[in-house]
Amino acid sequence: MRTRYMVLLPIALLLAQRVVFSQSHPPVYRVIVHPSNPNSSFDRRLLGEAFLKRVTRWPNDEVIHPVDLDAASPVRRRFSEEVVRRSVTAVKSYWQQQIFSGRDVPPPELDNDEQVVRFVLKDPGAVGYVSVDANLNGAKVLSVK
Repeated sequence: MRTRYMVLLPIALLLAQRVVFSQSHPPVYRVIVHPSNPNSSFDRRLLGEAFLKRVTRWPNDEVIHPVDLDAASPVRRRFSEEVVRRSVTAVKSYWQQQIFSGRDVPPPELDNDEQVVRFVLKDPGAVGYVSVDANLNGAKVLSVK
């Protein structure tokens, strides 16, 4: 019986640690799209692929135009880690390879939330992310599944 507890205890501690970790990291960003975008949610994996320009169209066939925050932004760091599943440095390296091979160019990098919101509001196919307290000025929040 004691052996069973010795095996189960580390598993229980790991699960408890994950719960505490996930609760201690509240969302720091919101994904936004143009108000005319018919999507209310989007798959996390596909969204990450859109920011790498491997997925290029929304389900309604509109071209996706992703926009990033500046590489130094903590919001970008979290978005990259959670959605793109790569560090900002790894994403930069990916884009250097794409540019060098002549395949594509990275999404534009904007300095702040306000610029990202303006970009998204001007382009029906745009998608960006901003801090949770950003003024959206009518941009639509996209739920990420």
